[in-house]
Amino acid sequence: MIIKSQKDFFSGLLYAVVGSAFAIGASTYKIGTSARMGPGFFPMLLGVILALIGLYIMFKAMVVKTPDGDKIGKWAWKPLCFIIAGNLLFGILLGGLPSLGLPAMGLIVAIYGTTLVVSLAGSTYNIKEVLILATILSIASYCAFVWLLNLQFPVWPTFITG
Repeated sequence: MIIKSQKDFFSGLLYAVVGSAFAIGASTYKIGTSARMGPGFFPMLLGVILALIGLYIMFKAMVVKTPDGDKIGKWAWKPLCFIIAGNLLFGILLGGLPSLGLPAMGLIVAIYGTTLVVSLAGSTYNIKEVLILATILSIASYCAFVWLLNLQFPVWPTFITG
């Protein structure tokens, strides 16, 4: 069979591989039954559903013809690098790096730092909009994780809170 949409085929392949990997990884845990679910039940279910969605997308990419074949374009290196850097920065700022002497900066600083870095991935950059977004994300994250869920992790830098 001929691939009629490269973008759909390879995105479906990615879904199928990731879903299968999660399902296989979840099989090492106790699955249980629908009535008494074990710790591996939900990841197994999500992995199987993701793999099935991927297979459907791959099938559709080989059956439905697209006008130009939906060729895969160039890699968007700039957004890819900034988004990965933002995720790494979030982890470093939230927990710190004790081996390098960097203390934990907490949730609020981590969200501001991540938002500032990740927003560089786009084609436009407006510092005012980025700071407003970071403020909204910080307030929402504090309310959701600290106030409502009572999760215990640093909110402010350790040198401020002690």
